[in-house]
Amino acid sequence: MSNDYVDGNALAGDLQEIFAMDMTAATGRCAGCGYRGAVATLRVYQRAPGLVARCPSCEKVVLRVVRGPDRAWLDLRGTLNLEIPLPS
Repeated sequence: MSNDYVDGNALAGDLQEIFAMDMTAATGRCAGCGYRGAVATLRVYQRAPGLVARCPSCEKVVLRVVRGPDRAWLDLRGTLNLEIPLPS
């Protein structure tokens, strides 16, 4: 294996730019059925330790968000990809 890499800190600027905007306009693809739509179209359930977003087509869990007092956890396991429009 090559040593042609840097640590995850190299992502900081890009991630800050991406998540500093309204993510409901982002388009995702469900890993369960392939449904493609805006995050705003997901069905969000709030009666859990966090927020659980399900696909409107197959009802599989697409993402989960749990917030604590000083951090948040984002689980995108049910998302194949997330297309995020960036400001020009």
